[in-house]
Amino acid sequence: MPTLAAGSRDPLEALIARAHDEVVLEEWAPARYGIAPHIRIGKRWFNVLWLLPIGFVALILASGVAIELRSLPAVQEFIARYPGQALGGAYEGFPLWLRLNHVFNLFLMAFIMRSGIQILADHPRLYFNRDCTPGTEWFRFQHAVPKGATLGEGTRSFVLWTAKDDAVTIPRWLGVPGLRHSIGLARWIHFSLDMLWVINGIVYYVLLFTTNQWQRLVPRSWDVFPNALSMALQYLMLAPPPTDAWFHYNALQQLAYFITVFIAAPAAIFFGLMQAPAIANKFGFLGKLVNRQVARSIHFFILLYFVGFIVVHVSLVFITGMRKNLNHIALGTDAVSWDGTIIAFIALALLAVLWVRASPFTIKHPRLVQRTGRFLIGWIKGLVEYWDPKTQYSEKDISPYLWPNGLLPTSAEFKELADGGYQAYKLRVYGLVDKPQEFSLAQLKAMPKQEQITVHYCIQGWSGVAKWAGVPMRHILELVKPTTAARYAVFYSFDEGGDGGMYYDAHKMENMKHKLTILAYEMNGQVLSLVHGAPLRLRCENELGFKHVKWVRAIEFVDDFSRIGSGQGGYNEDHEFYGYRMPI
Repeated sequence: MPTLAAGSRDPLEALIARAHDEVVLEEWAPARYGIAPHIRIGKRWFNVLWLLPIGFVALILASGVAIELRSLPAVQEFIARYPGQALGGAYEGFPLWLRLNHVFNLFLMAFIMRSGIQILADHPRLYFNRDCTPGTEWFRFQHAVPKGATLGEGTRSFVLWTAKDDAVTIPRWLGVPGLRHSIGLARWIHFSLDMLWVINGIVYYVLLFTTNQWQRLVPRSWDVFPNALSMALQYLMLAPPPTDAWFHYNALQQLAYFITVFIAAPAAIFFGLMQAPAIANKFGFLGKLVNRQVARSIHFFILLYFVGFIVVHVSLVFITGMRKNLNHIALGTDAVSWDGTIIAFIALALLAVLWVRASPFTIKHPRLVQRTGRFLIGWIKGLVEYWDPKTQYSEKDISPYLWPNGLLPTSAEFKELADGGYQAYKLRVYGLVDKPQEFSLAQLKAMPKQEQITVHYCIQGWSGVAKWAGVPMRHILELVKPTTAARYAVFYSFDEGGDGGMYYDAHKMENMKHKLTILAYEMNGQVLSLVHGAPLRLRCENELGFKHVKWVRAIEFVDDFSRIGSGQGGYNEDHEFYGYRMPI
């Protein structure tokens, strides 16, 4: 390709395929079903579904034992001393703000959990280690990684099991949108609703502590623990004392609500954010201690807690006096009538309609979901990009395995370069620069070399530590001298995307100036392998992995990327509705 004049347009743009603005099911990733959830204990895997009958039998046995214990004097004395009631005064009623907040929270939580399950399905394995080496997970709902399909070097024809291959299909009534590898859309829904949930929570906290309602939830004596145990025993004995939530919660309710509101909810936010590269890499030791996989696992446990809380909470609402309880939360009255029940069931019917329509709507209007998400939380992601990720690791932290991802280049041009050991490779740097240039691989290796040991954060959820070496992008900028009009660096790849056409991605200039942004040609002290992006790949440590373009072919500096491809800032942004700014 001839050298382009300064300010000229890169003809590689013509090789980028336009994307649909809706999900074309026939062209989407084909369905691939996993297995029932399994947990690993030692070296053996156990089907989690067995916990349902085991739990039911355990509950019956526990109830039987509790009923027999009721005849023991010591148990009677314990219950008499700690009857299970929360201590403190009576605070009548549930104000309108509390009732509205409760209903809004129900709708948000339903779809936050649903989209979270969809996100988990893109890498359906959980670990307690940072490395994500196949076989080290403690939880999965996917088959074991096929043996012999994970590694291989020296040829472009070997079979790989990539992270994208590992994604599974889940039912559309459970996930949203319920398609395999639809994590881009699920993340927009999840994060947008998360933000609304946080705002709703802040409003709740403010109103809770500016009224007397906080005294319902906050224990003021250590006696709450024996009283809660007493109440749990009485529930198991099938003989709970009469309670009246209109005035106060019993000790078990108070403790459960306190944990939910003041521990589980903030923890969900914290461990969610600790999965983000720009955030975890900012906190040094804390980011290493609470690494991404620990954060994912704890985040999952919190999901299970919320599901359990909701099931028990709703069950007790119906069991302990449905009409009165629903009047409390629907109408704010203590009457025993059907009015609150009717309103509550209308709200539940609306939730059911939204639940059923969520996946079809998302599949039909994915670009709208993407744009709405960008409007709601895109600016937050943009702000997080300006954090300064500094965290690096030592060589003992290097992962034994780094999941492969992406399609390997198959063009005749790339095959010829690879067969020649990339000696004919030229990195073309054009666009809005004063000195457009071409660099051979030998020239790049002769430039200042930077080494860094960092964590790779894939959007799908896996991670791994590797040692990267290459030329800092800052040095490339010094050589080509981008003009003041250059706002983005567009990286073109030899690779094709899943829907055909050249893979590409755009980065803000600020990312290119960061001290940990390099063009890597080595990984773990060796020449970069084909599967991980040879001969050259981008490392931009405050962004998710799909933006670390592999098999880099050219770099174009532009003032606007809206004219490139479908105008969303990258191939996955165009075709799979990802976000252009991805530090979270």
